[in-house]
Amino acid sequence: MTPDPVLVVRPLAGPQELGLFDRLDYVLDHELPDDLAAGRRLPEWMWVALRGERLVGRIAWWTGRPGTGPQALDFFDLDPELPPEEAAETGLRLLETATAAVVPAGGRRPEYGRFLPADWRELPATRARLERLFDVLAASGARPLVERLRLEWRAGTAVPEPTGRLAFRPVRDREDLLALMTPVMEGTLDAHGQADLASGLSPRRAAELHYDEELAHYTTPREWWRIAELPETGEPVGFVVPARNNYHAIIAYIGVLPAHRGRGLVDEVLAEGTRVLAAEGVPRIRAATDVGNVPMARSFARAGYVNFERSINFVWDAPGTEAS
Repeated sequence: MTPDPVLVVRPLAGPQELGLFDRLDYVLDHELPDDLAAGRRLPEWMWVALRGERLVGRIAWWTGRPGTGPQALDFFDLDPELPPEEAAETGLRLLETATAAVVPAGGRRPEYGRFLPADWRELPATRARLERLFDVLAASGARPLVERLRLEWRAGTAVPEPTGRLAFRPVRDREDLLALMTPVMEGTLDAHGQADLASGLSPRRAAELHYDEELAHYTTPREWWRIAELPETGEPVGFVVPARNNYHAIIAYIGVLPAHRGRGLVDEVLAEGTRVLAAEGVPRIRAATDVGNVPMARSFARAGYVNFERSINFVWDAPGTEAS
């Protein structure tokens, strides 16, 4: 009886091996060529597990800012034909070996995020395959942080006209927005925001990091960003940040100040952000909200956004001296 080939875990030799990486499937496969060309991915961040010529696993990291380190782990797949025990062993070896090479020793591992079918729990084969991956992540010390609804507004969907309840103006500068982001951070229902506060960050510092690490890097016009005010007094009510990332038009951030929540004003703020992007003729607008943020999910639904997918995020809470 011929023994199984030895498991080999290694990075891609270069973009020419993308066909090898693509022998397993994931919804982001179509983005890989452009990501490599733009520097959002590097071959040394893309790893494969091979038994002979058979691809049994793959993993890859991504950055939104070429020239910097990896920001997110967003590819992790195992051959669905692997027996459970072999899948567990292969997955953990691939994850740990690649992480040790990609993430600096002692550094915090980038968050893992995966897109899921909206009904993934009702699909037995899909659920089993995903839970096998989640078990490997757990074995490496990761925990699930949040599951999110992925939402999409499509061209042709009606956009509500302004009602006059709120007036809108462009964001003037960084401080103009941070002054509103800070109170919104207090009592937030967003799991990432809650995690920032639980780590010891003040609401102000958490808002600054959100701005500097994400919002500041959008290259679309800042004139799109809107602050909502009461027309009678000019008192600020909330804000919305319509933008475009590397792939889609998005509602990057939306918030209503605590004193004005519970009055349906978030619908008005979301409608304004949607109008800004719809006026640009975009084919779709993407957004996301935590499954647990029911008020925001309902607002998106009222605005005509459909839940086309879900996502899940896992985090490693503490940095280590090695990737283990």
